[in-house]
Amino acid sequence: MEGKREKILINHGWRFWGNPRPVNEPKTKVAMYLSAKTERLRWGPGSYQHGDIAEHWHGGELCDEPWQAVDLPHDYIIEQAPDPSEAGPLGYFKYFPAWYRKHFSVPESDEGRRISIYFEGITGLSDIYLNGCFLKHHEGGYTSFEVDITDLVRFGEKVDNVIAVYVNPTSYETWWYAGGGIYRNVWLVKTDLVAVDLWGVFVPVKKIAGNEWDVPLEVTVRNDGDAAVDVEVTGRILSPSGEEVGLVDAFGGQVARYDKSTFSGGTKLSSPALWDLDAPNQYTMEVTVKKRVGDAYEVCDVVNQRFGFREIEWSGETGFWLNGCNVKLKGVCGHLDFGLTGKAVPDNICRYKMQMIKEMGANAFRTSHYPHQEATMDACDEMGIMVMGETRRFESSEEGLSQMEMLVKRDRNRPSVILWSTGNEEHYHQLEQGKRIHKKLENVALRLDPTRLVTSAMVEPLKSKVAEIASVIGFNYGMRDLEAAHEKYPDRPFVSSENCAVASTRGWYYGDTTAARGLMDARDRNSPHDPWYFGRELTWKYVMEHPWNAGTFQWDAFEHRGEAIWPRLCSVSGAIDLFLQRKDAFYQNQSHWLDMPMVHILPHWNHSGMDGFPFQVWAYTNCDEVELFLNGESLGRKVVERWLHVSWDVSYTPGRLEAIAYKGGVEVARCVRETTGEPVGLALRLENGPVKANGLDIALFTCVALDAEGREVPDATPMVYFDCVGGGKIVGTGSSNIDHTPVPCLDRKMYAGKISVAIKVGFPPKGSDTVKVTLIAKSDMLKGTFLTIEAKR
Repeated sequence: MEGKREKILINHGWRFWGNPRPVNEPKTKVAMYLSAKTERLRWGPGSYQHGDIAEHWHGGELCDEPWQAVDLPHDYIIEQAPDPSEAGPLGYFKYFPAWYRKHFSVPESDEGRRISIYFEGITGLSDIYLNGCFLKHHEGGYTSFEVDITDLVRFGEKVDNVIAVYVNPTSYETWWYAGGGIYRNVWLVKTDLVAVDLWGVFVPVKKIAGNEWDVPLEVTVRNDGDAAVDVEVTGRILSPSGEEVGLVDAFGGQVARYDKSTFSGGTKLSSPALWDLDAPNQYTMEVTVKKRVGDAYEVCDVVNQRFGFREIEWSGETGFWLNGCNVKLKGVCGHLDFGLTGKAVPDNICRYKMQMIKEMGANAFRTSHYPHQEATMDACDEMGIMVMGETRRFESSEEGLSQMEMLVKRDRNRPSVILWSTGNEEHYHQLEQGKRIHKKLENVALRLDPTRLVTSAMVEPLKSKVAEIASVIGFNYGMRDLEAAHEKYPDRPFVSSENCAVASTRGWYYGDTTAARGLMDARDRNSPHDPWYFGRELTWKYVMEHPWNAGTFQWDAFEHRGEAIWPRLCSVSGAIDLFLQRKDAFYQNQSHWLDMPMVHILPHWNHSGMDGFPFQVWAYTNCDEVELFLNGESLGRKVVERWLHVSWDVSYTPGRLEAIAYKGGVEVARCVRETTGEPVGLALRLENGPVKANGLDIALFTCVALDAEGREVPDATPMVYFDCVGGGKIVGTGSSNIDHTPVPCLDRKMYAGKISVAIKVGFPPKGSDTVKVTLIAKSDMLKGTFLTIEAKR
């Protein structure tokens, strides 16, 4: 296998022990002497011979702890029942440490190679051990890292190795749901001792003139051997369709033993297909590294790095430009969690979330307030979604600088990334110390990637010391100072890095309730506490009326756990709810961001016993006029002021509410709300197919209630009992963000006509490449139903 790079996903077959009891270590001199040596852990769950399961007991400790078999990604905090005595910002859950263990073997044929384990993300603080030997202490729940296990591996097909990970999420680094566990993918990586370093390829393309592009290639090669080595690097450029379109001639030099060296080469390319919002073309740089062996060079590593050709420009007068076109950033912020799996979000759900914001009309995403999963970033590259990449720690400490370095190195080849951010709403933004911190973080970014500008998400830019030096001024919320700030920094680009934060509850239209009930009206509005904290429509109107404002990142795309006030379990600012159901704000954003004619009216028209109740009926539209009809009678045709809603005061009468939208006097869109009958049955639909039979993907279903005419009942509230048969397992159900039933529960009371159900799809049976999964939904008073899907490996 020498010379061949292997990257093996090792998410399956882990053991987990949550909130472990203290280890009862012997107090003898011999025990302490042994524990002070290379194999630090001789006892307890991190030790090599700890018996996490009977077949892996090596004659050491006999196991009586409650170890569970788990697959990654895994979040053990989300499985609890919420507790009002716990911290609301963290989701009302108790946080506690845990151990993970995995047994694996490495064949003798791998001896002489470099072996490492790459962790995409572990919550909080973590300690990594191999065979009882300490490898790494890692701080930061949002940064990826690798550990080199080469020196400690025991080789042999039948020889056991044990990776043990201690996770401690109680050292809080957030004011939102933090979760707990190894919540992202884990990989076993095998390379030659001479190989490309982690994130060691950089392709900073630049347009020269006309359609001619410079294609520099920078490659960092590491040498884990005990002798210096001469290396030769070449590159091959592959088009989006996989055809060879360019070559980078050989370059290189010498890498000292146990060291790294960076080498540079490059070429030029004419008329490449550009990465753009509607045509997100990506190229591949195939990097080949050869090392001198005697008088010849032999291939020792091959790495494929995706990149894209696109030209970005920021202007203090006209905002943001992509490939020569003035583009407004129609952006959203978002945390990485998902209501049904917590922080452990499978790759296919990461992708589905980005599909949803694209459907909503967004063209940009801010990774608030930390680096997001690689799957999310891949989806942005592939779907044409621009990214503002943000680091977690606004610090010039060694840890803070390393977090910034990780963010930039990992994502600098991505064509989707247009801007780096050093932090969010930091008090130190207004201090000279913060100015110095920003300079240090910016220096890291520009040293590793001179092709992008750097901002920070600031409050009150007029008072900010960081605003004096930031190459792009990011501002959050209050817009009262923006005109003055723009006058103070007329040559500096501005971007609304966070705004709106309009609280709303899906399906609730009776105004805000008391805090004890936790329901917020679904309509848009400005903050009642500060008129300069605009809602969605006034924010977008302001952005569109000021060309120097590059655009907006709305808070936020998805409801996220934490930042909550009991009985609510989440922040309710999202345009999409905690369980990935679309709220009315989703369609309001479409009215601002999409060109295709549309109209959306609210509320729904099921309000039993409310005859005569005075409702404000709103219409969100991108059309010129809207006419509203109730039971065939016109309630008036209204001209729409661009970016704003139109409304009618309507006394509730059951029946048919219909809005017709016009452009240039011609009907172009309709929206209907009907009063349905009582629910008589259930229906299921798959939201995110196709899914793969890989033991990782989540199939996300929606359960709805239907009346006798087959219409969805928007206010249905039955109790529904779910079961799954075949090759899958229900991992979560959810409907209301004030429902305190634990997520894994199979029985769920419906809220506002919908329940979300997440099923993890397993592997196909032996001899097949397909697995069938059937979701069954039953209710005491309604006709049940089922839905079967097929998933391929």
